[in-house]
Amino acid sequence: MTTINNRVQLIGNLGATPEVKSFDGGNKVARFSVATSDNYTNKKGEKVTNTNWHNIVAWGKLADVAADLFQKGSQVSIDGKLTTRNYTDKAGVKKYITEVVANELLLIDKNNN
Repeated sequence: MTTINNRVQLIGNLGATPEVKSFDGGNKVARFSVATSDNYTNKKGEKVTNTNWHNIVAWGKLADVAADLFQKGSQVSIDGKLTTRNYTDKAGVKKYITEVVANELLLIDKNNN
């Protein structure tokens, strides 16, 4: 039996066009956020939508794909792994960031705006 460790699959909509940064040596990184929503009916019979935002990081050729195809509002599919990193801010407070590092990106529906 094959074990699947640390795999994330998301389908959602981009909150903004990806921000792409280039490094010395030609490597690139794209950062963007994806919103996913769950709908349910509460005890009062009211329909409720719960939206979660996910930080996505794409490196190398995937950064190029994100930069070329993704725009605000696009529906996308992300396959990757969950990572957490930390840093200390200027005030000396330790901050933690959880991100999905993409292995695969797919444009499902381009925003028509």
